[in-house]
Amino acid sequence: MIHVSVTRLRLRNFWFLFPFAWHTSRCNTQVRGAEGCLAIDVRGGPDRIFWTKSIWRDEAAMRVFMASGAHLKAMPKLKYWCDEASAGHWSQDAAAVSWAEAEAGLARTGWLSKVLHPSPAQAAGAVLGSPK
Repeated sequence: MIHVSVTRLRLRNFWFLFPFAWHTSRCNTQVRGAEGCLAIDVRGGPDRIFWTKSIWRDEAAMRVFMASGAHLKAMPKLKYWCDEASAGHWSQDAAAVSWAEAEAGLARTGWLSKVLHPSPAQAAGAVLGSPK
């Protein structure tokens, strides 16, 4: 069994793009060297929406990554920068996960993260696994 983690973030303003990109770069460096990380993919889309999809040896390895280094430093900033934020994770047998499967998995297992300025969609709980 492998463990999959998916996040969907929407920056509430273009002005947050530079600090978000800087922290994302640091997190990407950290995750690529993290023990137990089997794959990582990041994508950006229209309307300042960003997705991450990571595949882990197990949930414990994912949690060690989440609670350390650049990722730990970046997480508190998201509640200020984002007006939509959600995350989800699950275990499965297959080692590959398409973006369509990641979106479906987020809709199935995800939760909304706290943001200080929620969009109407976030306030209504309508952003889990929403299309690109």
